[in-house]
Amino acid sequence: MTQAPVEPTIDTDSAVADPDDILTIAREQVLERGEGLSQEQTLAVLQLSDDRLTELLALAHDVRMKWNGPEVEVEGIISLKTGGCPEDCHFCSQSGLFESPVRSAWIDIPSLVEAAKQTAKTGATEFCIVAAVRGPDKRLLSQVAAGIEAIRNEVDIQIACSLGMLTQEQVDQLKDMGVHRYNHNLETAKSHFTNVVTTHTWEERFETLRMVREAGMEVCCGGILGMGETLEQRAEFAADLAALEPDEVPLNFLNPRPGTPFGDLEVLPASEALKAVAAFRLALPRTILRFAGGREITLGDLGAKQGILGGINAVIVGNYLTTLGRPAEADLDLLVDLSMPIKALNSSI
Repeated sequence: MTQAPVEPTIDTDSAVADPDDILTIAREQVLERGEGLSQEQTLAVLQLSDDRLTELLALAHDVRMKWNGPEVEVEGIISLKTGGCPEDCHFCSQSGLFESPVRSAWIDIPSLVEAAKQTAKTGATEFCIVAAVRGPDKRLLSQVAAGIEAIRNEVDIQIACSLGMLTQEQVDQLKDMGVHRYNHNLETAKSHFTNVVTTHTWEERFETLRMVREAGMEVCCGGILGMGETLEQRAEFAADLAALEPDEVPLNFLNPRPGTPFGDLEVLPASEALKAVAAFRLALPRTILRFAGGREITLGDLGAKQGILGGINAVIVGNYLTTLGRPAEADLDLLVDLSMPIKALNSSI
């Protein structure tokens, strides 16, 4: 059930008057100087009471507008290979280790091209090819190469990939294919990772990201909030990402999937989710911060607007890998209502 975001009243005069107030500090440090909050400062933001939420979101929006501008990057995603993954990511219904309804399937090249065409029609500049695997084998990389070639022949769009953990040879192959951005989420704070995944390590994920960055591809790295982490670990995760300096951070909110170990977890409260959006913006003032999965069940339509006015400057439109998203038209209409232009293909944030 969608939780309605709170609409608090605030006393901004008392907040501004206190030089030790975290939002006063953030206003000078982040908004004026462009320096992201530290882990301890981010925690202080996450611990703010709900009656400071409107003030917090307004500051995060000001930071986004100053250091990134009004443009919003729009992206579509498609699953090339769904289900049957050998890993045990506790949130994921595509794991072959859990009793979940998702079964292994491949999409053919014509369907991949059609999905790219439909994505481009929304105004999106990014199309991400995703596969549920530990890492790509030769068959998968061959399919990706053929798909990229076919898309480039018919669609003017940047292509990203998310294919799990990579070797150096695979990184080089994807670079040679013309992959613009590679997504590989750290998922959560390092201290919480073993509670989320046990079949591989946080360090293995980080090593893939290091190789991607060194190869010259853009790095897309984020995670999922609401997987049982503490506020302290949420702040730790923001600091982990700030140290990585990714080009893009997708923020997902857990949408508990039946049959997975996290299937019975509670949906993150809307006010807590919005505080996290703003806190990550203040920790990462110059980064593309993207609304991703779970925002519909966590925030609903009003929360989507609040998030975009609270630090978000990119969205995934349409459906996700195994869950339904908002209709693309709903997000695009919202951007028009907010007078936020869609980022053009030849521009940068």
